[in-house]
Amino acid sequence: MSTQTQAGIDNLLLAATAMSSLRSNEVPIVRVTEGFIADEAGASIYSVSAEAVKEMPDLDPNIRSAVSIGRRVQDPLAELVKIDPKHIGIGTYQHDVSQPLLRAALDGTVQECVSFVGVDINICSETLMRHVAGLNAGRARSIAEWREKSGPFQNREQLKQVKGLGPKSFQQCAGFIRINPETAASVHSDDGPSPDKPLAKKGKGKASAPISNQPNPLDQTCIHPESYNIAMKFLSVVGGSVSQLGQADLKQRVEECVRDRGLEALGRSLDTSPDTLQLIVDGLTQPPGFDMRQEFDLPDFKRGIVSMSDLRPGAVLTGRVTNTALFGAFVDVGVGRNGLIPNRFITAAKLPEDLRRRSLALGPGQRVEVSVIDVDHQRKRITLDLLRVLR
Repeated sequence: MSTQTQAGIDNLLLAATAMSSLRSNEVPIVRVTEGFIADEAGASIYSVSAEAVKEMPDLDPNIRSAVSIGRRVQDPLAELVKIDPKHIGIGTYQHDVSQPLLRAALDGTVQECVSFVGVDINICSETLMRHVAGLNAGRARSIAEWREKSGPFQNREQLKQVKGLGPKSFQQCAGFIRINPETAASVHSDDGPSPDKPLAKKGKGKASAPISNQPNPLDQTCIHPESYNIAMKFLSVVGGSVSQLGQADLKQRVEECVRDRGLEALGRSLDTSPDTLQLIVDGLTQPPGFDMRQEFDLPDFKRGIVSMSDLRPGAVLTGRVTNTALFGAFVDVGVGRNGLIPNRFITAAKLPEDLRRRSLALGPGQRVEVSVIDVDHQRKRITLDLLRVLR
């Protein structure tokens, strides 16, 4: 339901200036010369929330809202987790279903998304951490406090020093947490411990083994600490080292080894399952800092048509479906108001074969090409015709 164009540019540039007063580990907002289409649903609610006040205490709610929209262009997942899913356009029919089941389904989906992508523990927000498997509000707060007091995490093992994060929680969350050497080095703390001295975890009863502060290159991958020994054995088999993570030479050796010996045979020789070995292969061959979202579509860029007054019948536009109903599909075409494709224009001939048998052929997030049929400025309604579904 929105766009960062023309009328929004001034607010975004003002927000960019305001961002310079935030924490040093915040990424500057994108400078906009024309505009990116970004959904603004829930931005106003976020701007007056406790989370927004904590992050930007001295800014006007309008500026907080603009900052939030700008962040969505950079990292939509990290920003949208701060907002209750009910406020980001899941539809007017949400009240017709069981609310506890809806909440459980939404929370599970958010946690799954966050876990699949992973989080950089040294710069992610406390809100984002709450959605990592094995963590909750209390553990996320403890991690943030440890980070402020002791400086950036140098390795995953240091998570064991966090109050309230026991062995089971560590086992659940460790594989989804990343330690990026660049951000670990850039986030300084004068009060932090020296990286040359190992720290002992304080626990009840027997003394715990000392935990090293030395970085581990495997901590920036998707490989779980439980599989580090297997990963090192596999590296020995292919004749590589952890210093070669993501390099073309190591990738070639790994692929040749898997092709020649087979994943199952290799797994048996290393006393692990093919699935675990495949995860290790992915972690060793992916470039450092790999993000699965790099393969996703970039934010839609919009030029020229930025408001309803720019629309003319017959104009061809691209947009994303934001919601569907029995009478049609709503599409964000970047003019601050969603357009409606009535059901009579969503015909089988215009749909890919795999969508033709669905009761609601179009779903939220799908990119479509549409033409403008009618623009009703008085009632602020836009009627669209579906041309094709974009892949």
